[in-house]
This record gives sequence, C-alpha cells and structure tokens, in this order.
Amino acid sequence: MASESPSLQVVGLSASYGNVPAVTDVSLEVRRGEIVTMIGANGAGKSTVIKCVCGLLKPTAGSVRLFGEDLTGLTPDRLVKKGLSVVPEGRRLFSAMTLKENFELGAYTRNDPAAVRRDMERVLTLFPDLRDRLSAIAGTFSGGQQQMVAVARALMSNPRVMLLDEPTIGLAPVVVERISDLLLEIAKSGVDILIVEQNAEVALSIAHRAYILEGGRVIAEDDANALAQSEQVQKAYLGI
Repeated sequence: MASESPSLQVVGLSASYGNVPAVTDVSLEVRRGEIVTMIGANGAGKSTVIKCVCGLLKPTAGSVRLFGEDLTGLTPDRLVKKGLSVVPEGRRLFSAMTLKENFELGAYTRNDPAAVRRDMERVLTLFPDLRDRLSAIAGTFSGGQQQMVAVARALMSNPRVMLLDEPTIGLAPVVVERISDLLLEIAKSGVDILIVEQNAEVALSIAHRAYILEGGRVIAEDDANALAQSEQVQKAYLGI
C-alpha cells in the first residue's frame, strides 16, 4: 500500500525551450509504494517534466526532491547514484552491443560487483525471455523485446524511483499487456514509478494516481480509477 510519504516531489516546475515556455508551475508527487502517471495529448509537456526530473533539462523555476533531498539541477549520472533511473522514450539501447553489455552499462555507477550479479539474476528472473540471449546484439531484438531490455537496464542501477517515458508507444497490445504486468511487479518489489503515457487507458489501469497535463500545466489530479470514470477524461483521452 502507498504511504503519504513522497519519494519524488516536483514543486512549481517551469521550463522552456529557448523563449518558448514548455511547462508552467507543475507540481506532482510519487508516494512510497505508488505507480503514478502523467497523461495528456502530444505536446502537453509530459516529456519535458521527465527531462527536468532526470537532469536533461534545467528548469527555469521550481524544484525536484527525492526522498526529501533537493536534487534540482544535478546531472543525470549523479541522479542515478541517488536512486533515480529513467527508461527514455525510444528505448535508447546501445544497439551495437550485446544484451549483457547493455545491462552492465545500466550498472555503471555501482561499485558492488556481488550485488550487481544478484541484480542481474533478479532481472533475468523478471524477464525470463532474455536469459538465453545475453550474448545477442541488442539491435536485433524486436520492438517489444527492446522495451523490456530498456526497463531491465534501468533496474540494473538498483533504483528507488523509476521514470518511464512513453513505455508502450508503438507496441502490439499483447506486449503492452506484458509491460504493464512487469511494471506492477516492479512496483511491488519496492521501486516507485512515474509513467508518462499517451495511452491513457493503459496508464490509468495500472496507476494508483494520475495527473493530466494540458498546455504545459496540470489541469487535474486524482485517484487513477476516479479519473478513468470521469466523463471528461473518457471523452478526451479514452475515446468513450
């Protein structure tokens, strides 16, 4: 069960690309034990929030806190060491490297070889289809397999909070279902999750709470089930 203690807090976040505002005064939080989603149309600002949280874009205002510590403006590698990992949109695998090498790069900030080996085994238990393909080149995998590799690689950093940017985009429904089940399993293992999704139906089905972004601002937040039942959300995002 989720607690009221937030693992990730975004407070009053604003960011721009040059002189063009992308998000304005966005606040959200992920509590212990939660899956939280941000949904919204393409261009609503969802990925911009993720970029600010994971250190790829410097916000013009606001703060990012992880377990109460202000991490605003830290570089991505330092954020990984603090326990934050990201599964980027488009997977961004090292496509010319083997699956095992991708996993090892996921753990590049760690200096605990025995624990890394244990986490490799844990990841392969979560993703049994990958166990026999450690020597295969990552670029030869299907889209669904590559998405699983991207999630598994993020887990190799031993995160406390995981961010996922459009994890189901372009995937077949059966793969989307598999990814959703895996995220639920990962959350139960103690990793808190923030998902950015255009596929609102999938996101709301697995999340505890949800935020809706429109025009770079949060226009609604609530329990995910409650939002899924909202007539406004059903018309705008669920096609009902």
